[in-house]
Amino acid sequence: MLLWRRALDPHLGRWSLPGGRLRPDEDVETSVRRQLKEKVDVRQLKHVEQLAVFSDPHRVPGPRVVATAFLALVPSDVDPEVPEDTEWHDVAKLPRTAFDHEAIVLRARDRLRSKLSYTNLGFALAPDEFTISALRGLYSAALGYRVSATNLQRVLSRRGLLVPTGHTAAPGRAGGRPAALFSFAGKGMQITDPFAVFKPPNR
Repeated sequence: MLLWRRALDPHLGRWSLPGGRLRPDEDVETSVRRQLKEKVDVRQLKHVEQLAVFSDPHRVPGPRVVATAFLALVPSDVDPEVPEDTEWHDVAKLPRTAFDHEAIVLRARDRLRSKLSYTNLGFALAPDEFTISALRGLYSAALGYRVSATNLQRVLSRRGLLVPTGHTAAPGRAGGRPAALFSFAGKGMQITDPFAVFKPPNR
């Protein structure tokens, strides 16, 4: 999760989500994309969707502020240069955040986990080409538990989401057979199985 450190009161010095005011001449998604470019120089968004409206009258001190939150995803091979006051943070180890931003982050995490189960949203996290092992790592990180590479490939292939590129990855240090590279069949989000869910292994 990309957070930047507040330079003003209230909550001076706490980490917060990038955001700002909606201009009179723009819709909310345009505002999201503009502010990510202007404030933290993130431009390579593969997916943006509205997450929720946060309207608790006491969510921020002073005059009431209603926030419309968005989930925005960049592929794992993109490493945008960000300002000095901005850093990527592990969602499982969030620092102290401003206002209700931790709740917003956790809502976004849960939305991502849910949609990875029944849509092709993995395309927004993966590079253009990837090995099944690398894709398993992305799904495992997002879902919060270790995913079986074999099962992941079987499920996504059955849904028609994986396309062999005909290329192979460079051999690792241990050598061995080069791993095949795949890509996602579609680049826009689609519901692929409305009744599916990735479940963590029984403990």
